[in-house]
Amino acid sequence: VAYLVIFHILFVLFVWTYWKSVFTLPIQPGKKFHMSYADQERYESEERPEVQRQILAEIARKLPVYTRTGNGGIRFCDRCQLIKPDRCHHCSVCAMCVLKMDHHCPWVNNCIGFSNYKFFLLFLAYSLLYCLYIAATVFKYFIKYWTGELTNGRSKFHILFLLFVAIMFFVSLMFLFGYHCWLVSRNRSTL
Repeated sequence: VAYLVIFHILFVLFVWTYWKSVFTLPIQPGKKFHMSYADQERYESEERPEVQRQILAEIARKLPVYTRTGNGGIRFCDRCQLIKPDRCHHCSVCAMCVLKMDHHCPWVNNCIGFSNYKFFLLFLAYSLLYCLYIAATVFKYFIKYWTGELTNGRSKFHILFLLFVAIMFFVSLMFLFGYHCWLVSRNRSTL
């Protein structure tokens, strides 16, 4: 009974954080980062790049923007028509700019950024614990398999398969979780 209670607690936490990672929408920059219609017209009608940079610098003077492009200009998203705040990137899959974007994760089909990075890290941690728990509880039967104490032939394959899959996922998740913990400790993102 204790094994089942622990298993289901880990399973519920695993599913809950996965759900939150998938369905928490990425946060876009606020309205103050969007250009007004007049500024947009002025920017688009200008053909000289240096004057366009000046227009962007003039608009961004009132905004908390510190990161610049390689040539010292203000970061601007042509598709979203906004001045990018620091650590904001455009996701081509979601077709929008995402605050503190880390990456677009195909496993959760969502951008991992400011709004759901916590849930993503918890998802990795709980899935790591989940795989470790499954491997640890099946290991006793794996030992019985090798010593010949298991009599049912069909269950042998299932135990062997479950143990190796749990260990494979555990090892790969351990590296991914460790990498993201290192990124958090350095206040960095994968981008």
